[in-house]
Amino acid sequence: MQPIAMPWRPLLFIGLMFTAARTAAALESPLAAVDLSIGETATVRLPDGSDARVRLVSVEEQRDNIRDAVRKAVVTVEVNGESQTLVSGNYRLPVRVGQVQIDCPITGGYNRNGTKASWGLDKDARIRLWPGDAPWIQPGTFVYPIQQRWFASATQMSNEPTYVDGGEPASRRSIYYHSGLDIGGSEGQTEVVAATDGLVVSVGDTVLDEFRRDTPVAARYDVVYIRDARGWFYRYSHLHTIDTAIAPGRVVTMGDRIGLLGKEGGSGGWSHLHFEIKSRQPSGQWGTQEGYAFLWQAYRQQYEPEILAVARPHHLLRAGEELDLDGSRSWSAAGPIRDFRWTFSDGSTGVGASVQRRYDRPGMFSEILEVRDAAGRRSYDFTIVQVHDPEHPDVTPPTIHPAYFPTQNLRPGQPITFKVRSFGTQQGEEVWDFGDGTPSVRVRSDGNAKVHAPDGYAVTTHQYSRPGQYLVRVERVGADYPAIGHLLVEIGE
Repeated sequence: MQPIAMPWRPLLFIGLMFTAARTAAALESPLAAVDLSIGETATVRLPDGSDARVRLVSVEEQRDNIRDAVRKAVVTVEVNGESQTLVSGNYRLPVRVGQVQIDCPITGGYNRNGTKASWGLDKDARIRLWPGDAPWIQPGTFVYPIQQRWFASATQMSNEPTYVDGGEPASRRSIYYHSGLDIGGSEGQTEVVAATDGLVVSVGDTVLDEFRRDTPVAARYDVVYIRDARGWFYRYSHLHTIDTAIAPGRVVTMGDRIGLLGKEGGSGGWSHLHFEIKSRQPSGQWGTQEGYAFLWQAYRQQYEPEILAVARPHHLLRAGEELDLDGSRSWSAAGPIRDFRWTFSDGSTGVGASVQRRYDRPGMFSEILEVRDAAGRRSYDFTIVQVHDPEHPDVTPPTIHPAYFPTQNLRPGQPITFKVRSFGTQQGEEVWDFGDGTPSVRVRSDGNAKVHAPDGYAVTTHQYSRPGQYLVRVERVGADYPAIGHLLVEIGE
């Protein structure tokens, strides 16, 4: 993909006018943030003018035995004298403590063997606070940035070590903990849209002059940056195609088409949108503004789902080790989830929001979580478990990425495109089971031999004859270790 050639000067003039106009109508941040060392206390002024007194009591981090990567960071804080335990990032939403809401997007331990510059954190933890009844981001100012159903494909959200898809050797000690939000989808088909109103400050390698210095903009041929009225910068990366109407200096409205999702740039070869927000942090540095809660709120407001299962994040361990799987972050509009049921790759099952599993076989496994609410509604999600062979510590088992399109408003008889790509092996082929009793389908992807290969994904189509929820399974067979993926396809009446 080449940078888009456009006549910039009229658009630049409009953009500068927009910037001046927006100065008067600037949006305030919906939250307040503070960076604290263990034992430190600070008084924080919230957006509604109230104050909250916050003390960081402790930080405890759990690391895996393979790469010493932080898998879970547990933070204890006191807010106005009330104690609360938080888990940093990893699909966690803010929680209510007295008259405020609070979360912890990042802790200092991720800097030890990660990318310190991503967050701009110099202390032990960052704490974010909202007024007790406030939305996490102002309604009417933010939309879900991709046109597909929630968790339609693989994701890598903030704080997840990004060595599952594509794989990195276990011997590599420097870890890229994900600071943005990776949303998997179908290459060249899934539409990416602007999450906010804003000024386009860069497209490809072309950047408006006034944003070349002292900004978080890092231009690349597959990337678009947009600056909103809060002064936040939004990065849209790995784009397969950038819409010809998107040009530096243009003012976009939330929901405007940015382009199509792809695997360009530093994607690792799997098709996804890297969506990341950068803002000034308490340290004074540019750093990531964790956006999972914004996505959650926007998706619920736009699409009004009745129930959502959450089995993520992904996991990493050695064969013979035990693992806790947690589905407690699932949600229903009808109230608390009534039933949690797990189906594992070996055919065994488990019951409960949290279950413990032992993995004796190396490979990549996709475990199924089914949740039901009091109204009888069901939802499914999947968690990736990557198991290494302790006898071969430097061998990364193959991984797999399935996706499909379209993902919304599907009807019986409608052709659906299914794509799959395996990583880390040139052996074998992929086998699809579409979950409706039809014969399996065999395809063969390139095994990520060339990261940006246009035909890297193997493609097939399928139609469902009846309405329902279908659990789709795809496995790379014939390799030394299994690699299994799942998708949920919902067919309406």
